[in-house]
Parts: sequence; structure tokens; C-alpha cells
Amino acid sequence: MEEHDVVKSLAALAQPSRLRVFRSLVVAGPDGLTPGAMSEELDVAATTLSFHLKELTHAGLISQERDGRHLIYRAAFGRMNALLGYLTAHCCEGQPCEVEDAGCTNC
Repeated sequence: MEEHDVVKSLAALAQPSRLRVFRSLVVAGPDGLTPGAMSEELDVAATTLSFHLKELTHAGLISQERDGRHLIYRAAFGRMNALLGYLTAHCCEGQPCEVEDAGCTNC
């Protein structure tokens, strides 16, 4: 992943509503969600949601597919994993990382 793609992705996620939308799509998995389902789940107005979906699509973090009369949005897991890989590629200069997170019960 190129640096400019990383910046674009992080900029898209650096807004609370867009982060919530993206996380919702990650949780939904490969089945994705319709805008109506997301609007209801996240309590976001349709016009506001549309703006956030456009920004996430532009950043390559989500995809859109038409299924009959419905639009289905899905997280772009490959892009998400590439972003995470870029951020952790040289973690701790090759040494084992010891990350402590007192709030994490599944770490």
C-alpha cells in the first residue's frame, strides 16, 4: 500500500460517524448492509449516511453493489488488511511487541 493511499484511508476514518459506519460494515461481514439497515442501526439520517458512504467508497475502504432495487455496501477487507499491514510492517523493529491493554479481555 502506498503512503498516499494510507493517508486517504486514515483521513476517511478520522470522523466519528464514518468510523461507526465502517465498523458496522466490518461486523456485518461479507453479506454487507443496505443503507436503510445502516441508517436504522446507527441512527443516522439517510442524507448524512450517503455522504459518509461516498467518502468511505472514495477512500477504497468499502464497496457498493446493486442487488435488484437495493444497494449493498461491504467493507473492503483486503484494503483494511493492507492498511493494518502498512501500519504494523516495521513494528518494534522486528522484535516481539509487548502491548499491554488493561481493557482488553480477548488479547
